[in-house]
Order: sequence, then C-alpha cells, then structure tokens
Amino acid sequence: MSDPSRKITIIAAALTLAAAVMACAQPAPKAAEAVLAPDFSIQDLQGTTRTLAGYKGKVLVVNFWATWCPPCRREIPDLIEAYRELKGEGLEILGLSVDTELAPPDVLAWIKKAGVNYPVAMATREIVTAYEPGDYIPATIVIDRKGVIRFRQSELMTKDTLVRLFKQFK
Repeated sequence: MSDPSRKITIIAAALTLAAAVMACAQPAPKAAEAVLAPDFSIQDLQGTTRTLAGYKGKVLVVNFWATWCPPCRREIPDLIEAYRELKGEGLEILGLSVDTELAPPDVLAWIKKAGVNYPVAMATREIVTAYEPGDYIPATIVIDRKGVIRFRQSELMTKDTLVRLFKQFK
C-alpha cells in the first residue's frame, strides 16, 4: 500500500462514500417552490373517489407512507390528532400507501386497526410521478386552499409542525 496513486484512489473512494452517506442523512428541503399542485383522481380504500378539485378551499396534506415504515407508523397518531382537531377549520389529509406487498384490503384492515380517521388510498404510479415525493418515506406535501404546493418534507411529520403549517397556509 505504499503506492501513492493507490492511496489517492482509496482516499477518493472514501470521500465519495462519505459524501453519499451525508447526502442521504440530510433531510429534504423544507420550503417548496410555489407551483400549482397536479390534478389527480384516485379511489380511496373506502371506495370514494378523491380529486384535487374536491379539496378546493381546504389545506390538503398529502402523506406518502407504508405500513412497514417505522417513522410512518410513529407519525400516524400525530396525523390522526391533528385531523381530529383541525378538520372543522379546513384541514384535510390524504394518506397514500406505497405498500407493494399488501393488497388494498390488508392495508384497509391495518388502517382501521390503527384508528386512522382520514382517507387513505393506494399510491398509483401516476400520482407518484406527478407529486414527486422523493426517494424516502414518510413524505408529506402541503397544498394550500388555492391548490398551490407550499411545503415538502421527506421525514417524520409531527403534530406541532403540521398545525404550524396549517395555520401558515390556511
């Protein structure tokens, strides 16, 4: 290992690996570019069709998650609480499950057992492409009452943050 070019190659590889690890460890940017939310039409697990237009005048929180994701499971009670408290003021939440191993009836059973009180649908390729939640879940996108995306986050969403965002964008 006395060859200087080999040492440089090893150091370069180590730095590249360290940079990749650091990039993955950084949370997603908090502010979103103010763009109109893409239109969508999706059927939730209860059989109701949900569209962006159906949420007009409300603050819509779109939450990409999965039953097997520990941070997703940790944030669900906060989402349930925030929805219970703020639904009457115009907060809406649409959960989009990215579970690929579970059939929709199994995800429905899971959300019922967890006490989820907001609509949940299975994420489609089209909605993932349109909303670009990123490579990590949970991923949350906040859309204001005018249908403009105002916030994106690829990490655990807390009730306090959700309430703050709702008040900011309502």
